[in-house]
Amino acid sequence: MKRNLLAASIALSVITLVGCSEKEPELTTPIQQASYGIGLNMGQSLLQDGLDDIDTQALALGMEDALSGTEARVEEADLMAAFAELQTRAEERATNLNTETLEANTAFLAENAEREGVITTESGLQYEVIESGAADGAQPQASDVVSVHYEGKLTDGTVFDSSLSRGEPVDLPVGGVIPGWVEALQMMRVGDKWKVTVPSDLAYGAGSPSPIIPANSILVFEMELLGIQQDEE
Repeated sequence: MKRNLLAASIALSVITLVGCSEKEPELTTPIQQASYGIGLNMGQSLLQDGLDDIDTQALALGMEDALSGTEARVEEADLMAAFAELQTRAEERATNLNTETLEANTAFLAENAEREGVITTESGLQYEVIESGAADGAQPQASDVVSVHYEGKLTDGTVFDSSLSRGEPVDLPVGGVIPGWVEALQMMRVGDKWKVTVPSDLAYGAGSPSPIIPANSILVFEMELLGIQQDEE
């Protein structure tokens, strides 16, 4: 793990130092609030990286030595070796978490597929019809731009995006969205409203566009196709 992790980790000691003092500092001035915010953000980042067992006393000591200009108590080579060990441990945790997530995804999709009205396509995409438009309604092609109202959730019900809450549908290119949407939109007709369950490999996979969406997440959308406008290109 690179040396700069130490700088990031030190910010967490702000919280530690608060806990060690006889009286909690006030958080009224911009400097106090900004200092608290730095510590809070870095602490949350460390937790997300799986570093939930940081030795806060050693962390506070490192902070104190850095601010006072005291010579480091641990040799550079030992620090680098320690960071490397943390990196290895973090990678192992990430691998285990990904395995657990993928196993949970398999179970969720299998159970969801058994629900009445759910259709599973060859790719693994699952959908169910909530409302149907006209039987002869237009269907988008990959080159089209469509107008859609939608709400996206994680499997635990957490809403991560919603045009409904914003009160305005979105116009988007069919070929420029996640694979699960590309497939679903080309099966829908104008006026259709579907609930679409997108497996992680048809969504963002191991990546994520937002901290709200964990890696390998299944995404569940309620989406309504409002209209099609031919892409002029």
